[in-house]
Amino acid sequence: MRICIALFISILVTQAAHWNQFRGPEGTGHTKANLPLTWSETENVAWKTAIPGRGWSSPVLWENQIWLTTATPDGKQLTVLCLDALTGKILHQQKLFDVTDPQFAHKFNSYASPTAVVEAGRAYVSWGSPGTACIDTKTFKVLWTRRDLDCDHFRGAGSSPILWNNLLINNHDGADVQYVFALDKHTGKTVWNTPRSVDFQDLDPEGKPKRDGDMRKGYSTPHMVTLNGKPTLLSSGAMAHYAYDPTDGRELWRAVERKQHSASTRPIFGHGLCYFPTGFGKGQLLAIDPNGKKDITDTHIKWRLTRSGVPEKPSLLLVGNHLYMVDDQGGLATCVDAKTGEEVWSERLGGNYSASPIVANGRIYAFSEEGKAVVFAASSKGFQKLAENKLTDGFMASPAVHGNALILRTKTHLYRIGK
Repeated sequence: MRICIALFISILVTQAAHWNQFRGPEGTGHTKANLPLTWSETENVAWKTAIPGRGWSSPVLWENQIWLTTATPDGKQLTVLCLDALTGKILHQQKLFDVTDPQFAHKFNSYASPTAVVEAGRAYVSWGSPGTACIDTKTFKVLWTRRDLDCDHFRGAGSSPILWNNLLINNHDGADVQYVFALDKHTGKTVWNTPRSVDFQDLDPEGKPKRDGDMRKGYSTPHMVTLNGKPTLLSSGAMAHYAYDPTDGRELWRAVERKQHSASTRPIFGHGLCYFPTGFGKGQLLAIDPNGKKDITDTHIKWRLTRSGVPEKPSLLLVGNHLYMVDDQGGLATCVDAKTGEEVWSERLGGNYSASPIVANGRIYAFSEEGKAVVFAASSKGFQKLAENKLTDGFMASPAVHGNALILRTKTHLYRIGK
């Protein structure tokens, strides 16, 4: 019996592609796992674990460890958790930071919204300006911390760190300052720090500069791609979208948007185009040719989608020649041609959405704030709903995958969904 159990665990570990960052191994929401189609509170639940505090950060995994962050509702205590992916048992729970006077966080946000990133032997956790830390995943020893990456997050932090080579990279777009930075992942020391080149400033009725926090705030997670054979960092700010050289933080180009603000989705790349939803307001989707320099706003935007259905918070999925997206209000699912921006179909799912959808073997999984999960086909032949599922509490965090199971964080619990 013990041999069978050991073999079963070994198979699970082998199957588990490390879901090590926000939106998975490639940061695009794709997995080849054979995920369950249906579930409920009583069906296909391998385990369910209550998560203390309040946090919207998504779970991430390395082998059989799940890492996530949480906070007290008032933001005064910031805690990291590690759970066993096979049993749901909490292996480690540690308060990392005390915050005497927390910044304001909008009730829609939380004090633990940025998602961790993990690799072999190390977990990197962040709450934005209040603190960033590196933890040894075997001993749970804290290896380094940073509490001086200042930024007025205005309505709460949202950008999640990513890893590239020996760098830990993130955005800090606040009401006061906006910058992109890279830390040495081994020591936590700053390698480079690049201020945003676009800073929104308006004039008050007396003609004096007025700085609007929403117009200067961003929540997006950066994304690494290869452009013309070179590593390139794509990053959305408050009212502009950028490409940087990740080795030194040098800005390569930017596209400026003056009508939308607070970009929140993670950029993606394909078919020679960079795709950036523009944020809140009358949101748009920009498809940008990256072969430009400096300000490419008027020269390299190949197409833009201006209709309803462009998400403000859920990130996009690129599957083959088509983009799939689910918007925040009402859950309008839309399929568009990735090369032209032409709409192929749209269908209202119902509900409100903050979590980013994922795709597995031709199925798209979308998770609502009300706890509904709609599974539909990644098909350009029209909307095809495959299943609709429900858990008690709603989803703000995006899903993770372990083996052929979903790891889902609701507002109160963490679930393993799968046989």
